[in-house]
Amino acid sequence: MKIMAIDYGDARTGIAFCDVMEMLASSYCVIEETYAPKLADKIMNIVNTEKPERIVIGLPRNMDGSYGFRADKCRELGDILSEKTDIDIDYEDERLTTVIAHDILSSNNVRGKKRKGIVDAVSAVVILQDYIDKRKK
Repeated sequence: MKIMAIDYGDARTGIAFCDVMEMLASSYCVIEETYAPKLADKIMNIVNTEKPERIVIGLPRNMDGSYGFRADKCRELGDILSEKTDIDIDYEDERLTTVIAHDILSSNNVRGKKRKGIVDAVSAVVILQDYIDKRKK
């Protein structure tokens, strides 16, 4: 099944997809939009083009497992998308995904402005890969 992942950030939102065999998650793009309804419209343009069968939104949790204000914003984005599509929307714990994304980029010597522009897409890849790995178990 083709799955789309969203790493919703304050300034940038990363998008990733996996192949239909759910083997490998790959970055797709970063959307620079801060207003949730406009962001949802841009995401829907991608949904209409790429035709995913499921959407996974990274859900930030505190290290103790509790949910904070940012998780509410992610759920709000999910609610907006749910109104625009009948595609199932799931949420995946995204604790430490940005740290992992920075580590991946560091190990590949990606620094500075280039890193800032793609870290959210790499975070979306980490979220999606975690999600598809859990589905296999």
